[in-house]
Amino acid sequence: MPITKSAKKALRQSLRRRTRNLIYKNKIKKLLKELKKLIMLEKKEEVKNLLPKIYKALDKAVKVGVIKKGAADRKKSRVTKLVNKT
Repeated sequence: MPITKSAKKALRQSLRRRTRNLIYKNKIKKLLKELKKLIMLEKKEEVKNLLPKIYKALDKAVKVGVIKKGAADRKKSRVTKLVNKT
């Protein structure tokens, strides 16, 4: 447990940031799982409609600093490649 006043504040901040970051990460994971499920079911139109939502979630995560730009670009590239293959 933190002892000093500044350490207590740092702990509160890190817990708040962690919960905020997990919201973005879970949203991305949920969308990617949904995309893979739709690809397995071969629902092409729904897959194409989901792609912009994934892009938006990744860009937002980069904007707020949850993931790095290169990681988001890599995920976007792989998702696009997966969609084009179907």
